Parts: sequence; C-alpha cells; structure tokens
Amino acid sequence: MFPSFDESMIMADDARTYPPISALSTGLAGRCPRCGDGHMFKGFLDLAPRCEACGLDFGFADSGDGPAVFVTLIAGFLVLGVALAVDALYEPPIWVYIVIFLPLTMLVCLGLLRPLKGLLIASQYKNKAAPGRLDV
Repeated sequence: MFPSFDESMIMADDARTYPPISALSTGLAGRCPRCGDGHMFKGFLDLAPRCEACGLDFGFADSGDGPAVFVTLIAGFLVLGVALAVDALYEPPIWVYIVIFLPLTMLVCLGLLRPLKGLLIASQYKNKAAPGRLDV
C-alpha cells in the first residue's frame, strides 16, 4: 500500500553543510528546503525528482490531501465571508454571485494550492517526518 521507506530518503546528506532555512519561506516560494536555491516543483503541482542546486531527493515528500484541505478551509472562509458581506450590504441578484464569486473561488484556490503544498513538504523535511512504525 505504501512505498517502501528508507531512512536515506529523508536527507541524503553529502559532505556539505547547509545553514538552517525557514520552512515557511522556502515552502511558500517553492524552493528546496535544504539549500533554498533549487526549485521544488517541475510543473504547477508536480514535484521535481531532486533539487537541481544541491541534489536533495524529494522522494521523502508526500503531502497527501493536506494542501487541498487547507485550501478548501481558507478559501471557503475568505470567499464566503466576502459573499456574505456583499449580500448583507447590497443584496445583489444571483447572477452577480456567479459572475464574481465563482471565478474568485477558482483564483483563490489555485493561488493557494502550490504554496501550501510547498510549505507542507518543507515542513516534512525540516521536522524529519517519516511514516509511523510500531517497534515490536
């Protein structure tokens, strides 16, 4: 069900040492969580196999459904809050909601998805997250 996990997948350290970098800044920018220079993504949401600057293997990264959940909650709060305020103040016809808030919802969701995925992956790296195991 899960791919086999190897401790070397978390951090393939070489002889170089890297200064600590904020997971928040590198994750939101889509940069490598180890060096801060290389790109984490090769497409909009596709992870690169490794960092082109330091060679960090992104095989450890598994953000799962986390980014989508956070995007849904944040975008729902923001867009619904604005829609309720507009409704309370102006009481526009239904077509206004369709014309304004449907595209706004798409833009907010797509705009937040990549940075939040990068943030979760950078947090996994910084905290050395690994699948849970039962030692018997």
